[in-house]
Amino acid sequence: MVSLVLLIVRISASDSARYIFLIWNLVLAVIPVFLAWWLVSRVRQYGWLGWKQLLLSAVWVSFLPNSFYLVTDFVHLRTTNEASLFFDVVMLASFVVNGLMLGYIAVYLVHKELVRRFSEATSYKIVALIFLLCSFATYLGRFTRWNTWDILLQPAGLIFDVSDRVINPGQHAETYLATGILFIFLSSIYVVIWEATKLIRQQ
Repeated sequence: MVSLVLLIVRISASDSARYIFLIWNLVLAVIPVFLAWWLVSRVRQYGWLGWKQLLLSAVWVSFLPNSFYLVTDFVHLRTTNEASLFFDVVMLASFVVNGLMLGYIAVYLVHKELVRRFSEATSYKIVALIFLLCSFATYLGRFTRWNTWDILLQPAGLIFDVSDRVINPGQHAETYLATGILFIFLSSIYVVIWEATKLIRQQ
């Protein structure tokens, strides 16, 4: 609500809808939380190996990068005559924090179920892989403009773009650098959240 109010204030004061896209990005960021809740509910009831749970897991992983994608919206930040740069920084930061919180909540819900079925080390490795996929997908979304829907709408083009980066890594150094930076950023914050939450529960 704070994010939306800040955006409404900016639009009203500047008569500019420059950042209206943030609302859609925030809506997409909410979806993985509902998918995680649905997935956890089904896993507890039917186990994880049923085809519906596996399909839902894939759908969840496909939508999860949308939560972390908001971090990259800082690229739109620039000095304008429409509003104070400081105001825009705070407004964008509020959307980014919301996206991160929603993404981490979604991962946390699934991580708890993984710990119930696997060792802590194995669960951490699975979560690390999820963050690596999210980092790569976030890069694809920001720099090559692919999105979740393209998995169904343009699968051939998406597969070609991804496979080219795997087959010819030397030609796509930016891909690996950006993915690595995002992975370190996203996963390091999550480790702090997970370990802090575990410590609080133990006490």
